[in-house]
Amino acid sequence: MVIYCAGAIKGDTRFQSNFKEIIQFISSQGHTPLSEMNENFKTSIPLTERQIFKRDIKWLEQSNAVVAEISGASLGVGFEISYALYELKIPVLALFSSKAERVSAMITGCDSKRLTVKEYSDNPDMEEIVSSFLKKIQENI
Repeated sequence: MVIYCAGAIKGDTRFQSNFKEIIQFISSQGHTPLSEMNENFKTSIPLTERQIFKRDIKWLEQSNAVVAEISGASLGVGFEISYALYELKIPVLALFSSKAERVSAMITGCDSKRLTVKEYSDNPDMEEIVSSFLKKIQENI
């Protein structure tokens, strides 16, 4: 499956290492994680803001689901989650670390049936949550 991975890149990046672990785990499970943080998709030349937007929208539109790390605030991640849920109507898993100080109420309070919000305590916990989510998505394809 193709999974769009969203996480703070320019916002609150304190949990960026967790985001990278999510990308690596999804890849290790045989899926394609689309993210500029995925080393397989790094560009050798800097992209303009417009090019980044167009690329990310294209990636979202090619994806079966979204896995988002939401422990750190990011306007971009919020936009991507909303776009996935309400424009593309694809499932989203929003994960946050138990060490996160605050998580957006716009995500945790959202009642979309396509959104799953889960807290994880450590890497094995995160992997179990992601694995379970991906299994459910595969069963519905």
